[in-house]
Amino acid sequence: MSARLIDGAAIGAEIRAEVAAQVALLTAQGIVPSLAVVLVGEDPPSQIYVRSKAKACIAAGMHSEVITLPADTPGAELASVIDRLNADPRVHGILCQLPLPPQMHDDAILRRIDPAKDVDGFHPVNVGKLVLGDPSGFKPATPYGIQQLLMRSGIEPRGAHVVIVGRSNLVGRPLANLLSLPGAGGDATVTVAHSRTHDLAAMCRTADILVVAIGRAEFIKAAAVKPGATVIDVGTTRVNDATRPRGYRLAGDVAFDEVREVAGAITPVPGGVGPMTIAMLLVNTLQSASAQRAGR
Repeated sequence: MSARLIDGAAIGAEIRAEVAAQVALLTAQGIVPSLAVVLVGEDPPSQIYVRSKAKACIAAGMHSEVITLPADTPGAELASVIDRLNADPRVHGILCQLPLPPQMHDDAILRRIDPAKDVDGFHPVNVGKLVLGDPSGFKPATPYGIQQLLMRSGIEPRGAHVVIVGRSNLVGRPLANLLSLPGAGGDATVTVAHSRTHDLAAMCRTADILVVAIGRAEFIKAAAVKPGATVIDVGTTRVNDATRPRGYRLAGDVAFDEVREVAGAITPVPGGVGPMTIAMLLVNTLQSASAQRAGR
C-alpha cells in the first residue's frame, strides 16, 4: 500500500491563514508586520524564492520590502543596508537570501542582522536560544516547518527515533535540537547521520521518522527505509528530463516512487517541506512584530 502523502502546501496555507488573522489584529492596533528581504545577484532560484516570500507576505497582510543589489556589490555596502534595516522600527524581520556572492562572507552578514529581527533564526544568539529551549528566539524556518508538518499530520515525535540524514547548520543540526527538546513536538530520540556514517542505510532503517537533507537527488532508496516509517524529504534538485516542458524536473533526496511503497507517510517534492519554510518565516515575522508591541 502506498504511503499517505503529507501535504505541505495545504498545511502551509492553513498556517498562513492563521498568521493573516493575527496580522489583522495587530494592524488594527497600528502595527503592520514587515519583512525585508535582501537579494544580492541574479541567481534564478533565489529570485523565484524571494518573489514567493514577498507574495506570501502581501497575502497575509504584511508589508514586504525586497532590496535587490548587483552581484558585484561590496560587502561593506551590504553591511550598510543591513544596518539601515536594523535601525528602522517599521521593519520587524530581515533576511539575506543565500547564497551570497563570493566576495561576501555569509557568516559575517548573518551575524550583522539584529537577533531581534533575525527571522531566519541563523544568528548565534537565536541558535543558542534554540539549544536552550528559550521561546523568545526564532526557530529556523525549515526545521520549524518540519516540526509543524509532523504535529499537524498527527505524527508524534515523542518517544520516536528520528534519524536526520544531513548535518548542516541550516537544517540537520537545528532540527535535531528542536525535536529533542521537551514538550509538544519534541521529546524524540534523535540521531544525526551523514555521508561518513558507517552503513548509513542500516542506520536509516532504525528510524520511525526519517528526515533526509543531504542535497543528493534520490539518494535514499526503499531498502534504507523501515516499513511504515514517516519520511520527510527536504531536498530539491533539478534533474534533466527531456520529457518535461522546461527540460528538467524537481527531485528530492528520496527516491519517491519506490520509497512511498514502503513508508507509512511521505512528503512529496515539490509540495512538501518547501511551502512550510515560507509559512514559518511569516510566523517568525509575526512573532517579532508582536514582541515589539509588547515592548520586549
